[in-house]
Amino acid sequence: MEEKDLRYLKVLAKQYPTVAKAATEIVNLQAILSLPKGTEHFITDIHGEYEQFQHILKNGSGAIKRKIEEEFGSAITVAEKKALATLIYYPEQKIEQVLKTEENMDDWYKVTMYRLIRVCKSASSKYTRSKVRKAIPEEFSYVIEELLTGRPDVSDQEAYYNEIINSVIRIGQAKKLIITICTLIRTLVVDHLHVVGDIFDRGPYPHLVMDTLMEHRSVDIQWGNHDISWMGAAAGCPALICNVIRISAKYGNLSMLEDGYGINLVPLARLAMTKYDKDSCAQFNLDYREDEYDIRDAQLDEKMHKAITIMQFKLEGQIIKAHPEFDMDDRLLLDKIDIEKGIVRVGDKEFKLCDTNFPTIDWNDPYKLSQDEEDVMERLQMAFVNCEKLQRHVRFLFTKGSLYNVYNGNLLYHGCVPMNEDGSFRKVNVNGKEYAGKELYDILENYARKGYYSIDPEEKKRGQDIMWFLWGSKNSPVFGKERMTTFERYFIADKSIQSEPKNTYYSMLEKEEIAVRILNEFGLSGPEAHIINGHIPIEAKKGESPVKCNGKLLIIDGGFSKVYQSKTGIAGYTLIFNSYGLILAAHEPFESVEKAVRDGSDIVSHSILVQHVIRRKTVADTDAGRVMQENIKDLEALLLAYREGKIKEML
Repeated sequence: MEEKDLRYLKVLAKQYPTVAKAATEIVNLQAILSLPKGTEHFITDIHGEYEQFQHILKNGSGAIKRKIEEEFGSAITVAEKKALATLIYYPEQKIEQVLKTEENMDDWYKVTMYRLIRVCKSASSKYTRSKVRKAIPEEFSYVIEELLTGRPDVSDQEAYYNEIINSVIRIGQAKKLIITICTLIRTLVVDHLHVVGDIFDRGPYPHLVMDTLMEHRSVDIQWGNHDISWMGAAAGCPALICNVIRISAKYGNLSMLEDGYGINLVPLARLAMTKYDKDSCAQFNLDYREDEYDIRDAQLDEKMHKAITIMQFKLEGQIIKAHPEFDMDDRLLLDKIDIEKGIVRVGDKEFKLCDTNFPTIDWNDPYKLSQDEEDVMERLQMAFVNCEKLQRHVRFLFTKGSLYNVYNGNLLYHGCVPMNEDGSFRKVNVNGKEYAGKELYDILENYARKGYYSIDPEEKKRGQDIMWFLWGSKNSPVFGKERMTTFERYFIADKSIQSEPKNTYYSMLEKEEIAVRILNEFGLSGPEAHIINGHIPIEAKKGESPVKCNGKLLIIDGGFSKVYQSKTGIAGYTLIFNSYGLILAAHEPFESVEKAVRDGSDIVSHSILVQHVIRRKTVADTDAGRVMQENIKDLEALLLAYREGKIKEML
């Protein structure tokens, strides 16, 4: 045995100081490897739709209904199974509904607890007792543990088991216990959550989605371009601060910034009222939701919308001019405006402007902020950088997130791997050096982290510029389009110039060899490796399938955001990966919690079995299992060292 190996084993011996403890851990880990792998839940493009997000989390994209079906089959009616599922999703609301209609609540409590315990036993069967015990709230740990491990079908335990339930009902704790068991079932049914990008923008409650994710016991996040925008804004990037405010204004969500995050927008409002007081701002009307927006705010919000948009174009122009390697000169359009003629030149064509009121632009230096804009930007920058809640959310995104993730044989990313027309990976210039494929992702993520964490001002600025590049460059893997035509959509009526052609990647989605090439680039191969992809909504109502490349690539954005649902025809896809294989779920639009509780309605419309494994997957087949197998080898080496006398037991 080499000296360095012996040194490592001596360190390991501090954790397992005896033969018995090392042997016990080997037995424990070996046994865990044989358990079924935990269920993974994939969700993407949430876009601030908090209620729908919450409902999908609660129902596990149909996983809870499948557990109920497996456990009860035809033993109870369809209506009873539906009611039980709704109870597990929304226990407080469902119990309140039952209290209004049920005459004998004691009987209802008793029957319900028996059924919930059966579902909970089934959900906990994948885990060790230790893991289940840690998931049980301390308040009811004894009661739930006894109910889960008890055997009411055995005569010696029947009376004991029944008396626990009867006593809980008699002392008035039945409601609290049922709520606790329902929460435990939801926790156990899904072992790990993957969020494949775009938590922010469009919908009104991204801050509530983030609060929920921060409470989740096991989650990872792949950053989308909208997430990157917010991360850059939190880091203090002026252009991305403007972008965040502009999109919030466009969708009538400025109150989310003010009330949800406490961002002071009064300086921007003053600028808007001063500079655009007589401006109708007709091109800056809002896509608000009538039931969630106070129409009295519209006039001011439209003026703020225009004010921040002009600031954004100026600041973006400054970044583009500072980074010729970004190859984005075609996005420099303010200096292409002929204000006298009311036209703008885009490429080699001239277009009539829909709006010619630009009171803050100096036509001798169109990308320079006016003094008033400088003052507003300084205050906004301070507000974003010093917002404690936003910083907490963004640090969580950096801690739990990345541009891509390789997890249990699947590759997860938002957007695309930039490609050339011949199917090769596009080379992208990043600060003077070219990168492609996995290397491109790695260098861009490295710079994004520097943009937030670096204490070197130049390095931090360079990183923030890269975060802006990630938001909207044609070479950004999380954007995936040849250009972002924000200016054209505001100021040019001709829709032909507003198009945003997709990267070649999207025209090759039916070619299995392309998916295989991408998987190999990230170190994956074999029939069970998949790409899980978000970002581009699948138009299900036109017959488009989310399953591409002969099942190798799954695009699971189907229109979670209400803005897209008229186009896609559904309300998004989610994916379940359990020990039996992959199940893709399509969702109908979510109306309300009240309707779900009242009618027992669910938003899973149908499931598509993507892949059923030949052999049920166990923990040994997972990344965590491979780590356990390495740990077992180390412990076996420690055991041998004890037995050969190379290391002494610490009794």
